[in-house]
Amino acid sequence: MSIAALFILDSKGRTVISRNYRGDIPMNAVNQFVTKITEEEEINLCPVILIQDITYMYVRHNGLYFMAFTDQNINSLLVVSFLTKLIEVLKTYFDVVTEETIRDNFVVIYELLDEMIDYGYPQITETKVLQNYITQESHRMNMKQVQSLLPVVTGAVSWRTPGIKYRKNEVFVDVIEKVNVLVSQNGSLLRSEILGTIKINCKLSGMPELRLGLNEKINIGDRMENNRNQVQKRAEMDDVSFHQCVRLSKFDSNRIIGFVPPDGEFELMNYRLTSNIRQLIWVESVIDRKKRNRIEILIKAKSFFREAINANNVQIRVPVPSDVFNPQFRSSIGTCSYEPQNDCALWFIKVFPGNREFMMRASFELPSIRDEETDKEKKPVRVNFEIPYYTVSGLQVRYLKVVEKTGYQSYPWVRYMTFAGDYCFRT
Repeated sequence: MSIAALFILDSKGRTVISRNYRGDIPMNAVNQFVTKITEEEEINLCPVILIQDITYMYVRHNGLYFMAFTDQNINSLLVVSFLTKLIEVLKTYFDVVTEETIRDNFVVIYELLDEMIDYGYPQITETKVLQNYITQESHRMNMKQVQSLLPVVTGAVSWRTPGIKYRKNEVFVDVIEKVNVLVSQNGSLLRSEILGTIKINCKLSGMPELRLGLNEKINIGDRMENNRNQVQKRAEMDDVSFHQCVRLSKFDSNRIIGFVPPDGEFELMNYRLTSNIRQLIWVESVIDRKKRNRIEILIKAKSFFREAINANNVQIRVPVPSDVFNPQFRSSIGTCSYEPQNDCALWFIKVFPGNREFMMRASFELPSIRDEETDKEKKPVRVNFEIPYYTVSGLQVRYLKVVEKTGYQSYPWVRYMTFAGDYCFRT
């Protein structure tokens, strides 16, 4: 993968930052991209655009366009991924990436672009490594400090600096899953998926090697084709991506993730599942208009996880017309309130036990003279919740071993959490 040039454009397509890496395409080729994005609506545009044999790849963030172009046949997704990583690096440096912060810190950004890309090829993308020698404060480095950076930049483990020391050696692992569900008005499941992430916060001294073993509850790709009966009993991951520090050969053979971790926080693994997903909370709604000036709502919510598990901070938002007044509520658990700013009734349940069903009734009055257009748009019932110590997919960490040549004692910690993402029931 090599790019000819990289641009950061403002919301009107004007150049804020630009860097020409190869010189084989005129820099005014950016004008074709600007014309394209101004002529068409952004919703109709793909992140990869081909115009007159030049491929433009871009990511939009806070009104800015991070764009690169090339005339070579390359993997466009890798370029989009790199642009996303560039935004993450800038967030680490400036907290918020806006046009103002870009203009105020253009010197640092040019230094970052020169280190992250060499002749169009991405080189260093780890924030921890970049922060060692590109800082926002000016200071003179002695020769010994400069020499200590060379093994990091040119070595096999470019994402970790040697000589890291901690008083207490710990590593924290978070397995986080977000569940997206869409249910039709008649109760049929239209969409269901799990977006999972394994996040690690590494506070280990030296240059340790970690070995993380996963359980057999899930199947990744076609690695278990030889035993089809076994595969059918497992949830199958559709998309999996690993941090660059992972040695994939070990994972292919024995499901062990071996890696030398970067220092601090990073995402070790991201995955997506769309099959064999169990439902967590199911909501049924009945909206009845007995009279022109009154609306009554009945909501049933049932949990389908084990009794030993609780869902916390459950929020069920039921849409109501914008002109309702005089709300009245009755519920078997939790508290209810009317949110006029969101045009919805909120049913809040602090702790929702597993394998239980609860009900909520609400009634609202409507004005005698009202605009019927307000009833045409039907919004879904939205549900938010969090379930600690639990993963929907069943993915678990069997063990986490830390191997370091000094043999120090380390303390690994593992935590599981499930959240509701886009969890909707049409009405």
